Amino acid sequence: MNTVLTGADWLAFFGHFLVLSLLSIGGAITTAPEMHRFLVDRHQWLSDAQFTASIAIAQAAPGPNVLFVALLGWNVGLNSAGLPGAAVGLGLAMLGILLPSTTLAYAAASWGHRNRELRAVRAFKQGMTPIVLALLIATGWLLATGGSYDPARWRLWLLSAVVTAVVWRTRIHLLWLLGAGGLLGWHGWV
Repeated sequence: MNTVLTGADWLAFFGHFLVLSLLSIGGAITTAPEMHRFLVDRHQWLSDAQFTASIAIAQAAPGPNVLFVALLGWNVGLNSAGLPGAAVGLGLAMLGILLPSTTLAYAAASWGHRNRELRAVRAFKQGMTPIVLALLIATGWLLATGGSYDPARWRLWLLSAVVTAVVWRTRIHLLWLLGAGGLLGWHGWV
């Protein structure tokens, strides 16, 4: 996939990640649906397969959850200008997603810790829980469906429901479930 990004495109790319940083309550992964809309649907800077693979590879790798943003930036830059562009894309994506949220999180955590006994602080923390859960569900939906629901993939939906129940009700380590899912996929069941 070859695209040409101008200086204005790179600025829009960086600016979009700056804005997403402030919306990433619950982690950068919660903004994946909006990243998909911007990078794949709107600008076609990435293919759907590149987007999904970037998230899958980053989530499988050890390290922070935000690594998928680096891979998205890398792939946008690679599609645009080869290896030098990949470094630019990676840097802009990571700086954009980390700078505002890190600054805001530090300031808010310092203030919240100093005022942790205030009723408003406790209410805010409790009120954020359903928002974070909804954003994570939207991300899971996008990754599971690729943006469109297909009832013919009933095995995937059944597996998702079973894994959700197992995670919710047992203490089985997630790596065992990940390995079981890999084996089911390898054998063509999902």
